[in-house]
Amino acid sequence: MPDGSFASHPQERQFNPYSENGGTILAIAGADFSVIAGDTRQSEGYSIQTRYAPKVFRLTDRAVLAVNGFAADGNMFVKKVKQRLEWYRHAHAKDMPLKAIARLIQTMLYAQRFFPYYVYNILGGIEEDGSGAVYSFDPVGSYEREACRAAGAAQSLVQPFLDNQVGDGLEIYVVLAHGRSVQGLEGVPGVQELTTSGEGDRVFVIRRELKKD
Repeated sequence: MPDGSFASHPQERQFNPYSENGGTILAIAGADFSVIAGDTRQSEGYSIQTRYAPKVFRLTDRAVLAVNGFAADGNMFVKKVKQRLEWYRHAHAKDMPLKAIARLIQTMLYAQRFFPYYVYNILGGIEEDGSGAVYSFDPVGSYEREACRAAGAAQSLVQPFLDNQVGDGLEIYVVLAHGRSVQGLEGVPGVQELTTSGEGDRVFVIRRELKKD
């Protein structure tokens, strides 16, 4: 008969504050444009929570941020980044440049390094000199500028495709239209193949402003 006494050996209690909500994001930088895209499915395990949860967000007219990982952390992080950009806009009467936004995101992520946001960020847009740029980040703030980057559930399938088609230097001067961008995504293996990746997509194409002479 059990005596109701507690076990003599120590019992471990665990709490996991994070969850993986699937999805895939990617970005490509060109000579004078950037394309940033992501799917809209949010899932956990084999359960689909929603089929429209955007992972790509407009920050300014020249910058777009894609986030992937833990959806709650991603939404909160985007909200805080937009708040900081709004403060900058009020203080300086202009939008923060893309390179400065990348540095801001790095600082915000590193500040949370002991309890990090479980998100992988890809920032895309147009630099002050008119060139397209893509910056990729890990959850604690390490980042680099790249020609192309994919992250998320289908990263292992999409990244080799981008490396093969784009490489280290993309020399394309024709800006892709929205329809062509979506068609290009349809050719990327893995975007529609995984349980945690698929449904709709959200595509931003940012291009350099033409001179008005």
